[in-house]
Amino acid sequence: MDIRHTTETSPLCELVTFHVGGTICGLSIQDVQEVNPVGDITSVPQAPPYLKGILNLRGQIITVIDVSEKLGLGATDKDRQNRIVIVQDKGEASGLLVSRMGDVIIAERAKIEPAPANVGAIQSAFFEGILNEQGSITGILNLERVLAD
Repeated sequence: MDIRHTTETSPLCELVTFHVGGTICGLSIQDVQEVNPVGDITSVPQAPPYLKGILNLRGQIITVIDVSEKLGLGATDKDRQNRIVIVQDKGEASGLLVSRMGDVIIAERAKIEPAPANVGAIQSAFFEGILNEQGSITGILNLERVLAD
């Protein structure tokens, strides 16, 4: 979902935020199904490094992606604050491993700027926009690109 160019009439959008390495990222609340502590993840042989494995969530098999590793920031350090954000894209559920959760924020769509072409070590292709508010920069992830192989 492109947060900046949606057909919704509301000038506001709700974003679920989380920390990925030292970066604050966000997703439209409409893309997030639930947030869970990290459970038992079964590794998948010969999978790319960012694909941490699969987990069984109430009978549904969920692929778990380490967002930090996918963005080129290195693997997420394991600790008790880690969470798996369950998202839906094209009818399929996936899990995003994040360092820790942030807040749900309400943002003005007009204040979301295009992602800069060069964001340092982070691959800007994974972002659909940047929200710079109250001294905090939130990178808004393009879920479809993050989940693509």
